[in-house]
Amino acid sequence: MVNPRQLSDEKLVRTMMHYSIFSSRETMTRWAFGLLISLGCMAGFTQCSTTSSVSEQGDISVKQDYFPEKVKLSHARGFRIQYRPNYKVVDILSPFEKSTDTARYILLQRGTPRPKGYADRQIIEIPLRTMVGMSSLHIGLLSFLSAEDVLIGLGDLKYVSSPKVIERINEKKITQVGKDQTLNEEVLVALKPDLVMTVGQPNARMDRYQTLNAAGVPVLINSEWVENTPLGRAEWVKLMAALLNKEALVNQKFAEVEKEYKRLAGLTKNLKNKPSIITGTSYKDAWYVPNGDSYMAQFFRDAGTTYHWDKVKATGSLPLNFEAVYPIGLKADYWLNVGISGRDTKKDILDKDSRYGDFKAFKTGQLYNYSKRTNARGSNDYWESGAVNPHLILSDLIKILHPELLPDYELYYYKKLQ
Repeated sequence: MVNPRQLSDEKLVRTMMHYSIFSSRETMTRWAFGLLISLGCMAGFTQCSTTSSVSEQGDISVKQDYFPEKVKLSHARGFRIQYRPNYKVVDILSPFEKSTDTARYILLQRGTPRPKGYADRQIIEIPLRTMVGMSSLHIGLLSFLSAEDVLIGLGDLKYVSSPKVIERINEKKITQVGKDQTLNEEVLVALKPDLVMTVGQPNARMDRYQTLNAAGVPVLINSEWVENTPLGRAEWVKLMAALLNKEALVNQKFAEVEKEYKRLAGLTKNLKNKPSIITGTSYKDAWYVPNGDSYMAQFFRDAGTTYHWDKVKATGSLPLNFEAVYPIGLKADYWLNVGISGRDTKKDILDKDSRYGDFKAFKTGQLYNYSKRTNARGSNDYWESGAVNPHLILSDLIKILHPELLPDYELYYYKKLQ
């Protein structure tokens, strides 16, 4: 199922990037990101390394500990943070399962000496004062930490849900820096942000960022979409917190999210009745369903469902044809993640393919999409704040599938198609 998203190119994103949460393009995107890291190594941009030791390279002359509050990762597998007295070492891991290459960044406390041994690494001065985000997810990360005022640039100004960011756009405090899959390097260099946060794109080369890097504009890859659990994906907000020196805040807030998510998952753990589901729709002759090791499949398990592809031992998505999904759809009790826009109706779905009308869930009216929080700009808040609110997504799914477990809860991201 395709959903409008927003990197520098909205059309690319709606079919490639954030589509990975529920279906279509995650497999391609994971492959592309790995390719980008490899290209970066060859180009000398990130200088991948598997053997260097931070303790051997670091400068121990700084005695003061500038980071008394630190983050610990319990769920995320795609990045690491190591603390030194006046800097942090961040490793973004390659999504290739058999690869150990990393992209390494040095987060240096502003006004302190640069550590020795990192001449070939990108230095990001922290706390960030200004940042450009190339995905609306990055808005969600900043909003979680009440740091929207750091944002001075976006890939696209249209697809924004945060009222604070919309206000900053209206006040001309945020500049559009991308259009139609391209970055406006002149604008970015003129803005000279402390950081550009981006994600891998299938048609983008890592060395495209060398000009920015040479101009003193660091570029950091955020690959939260490689995680295979909802809490792992949400934990990438700790990387944003490390960039802002907001470890104390993120530790407190993430602990609350984690506790609530685990409480909700516990509600369905021993259920005997687990309704069957299908998810997504056919798109360009392919129907992508989450593999069993994807974080969407974990959502389904935690919500107490029977999911046909739950045992497929792979991350990302499984491409199928309509005929392979059709017999499952005939019997599935619920149909989740249906529709393309926030205005889709049952008639719109049926107009796409009359065979959808044969599905049990279509006949009983049990069709739901995550489009309730779509605003007048066409932006869907699910794609902005959903990653850092997995407990709300799980609450929605439990309310849909087991309403008796959450009798007073109202759907937050999801809505029923009429």
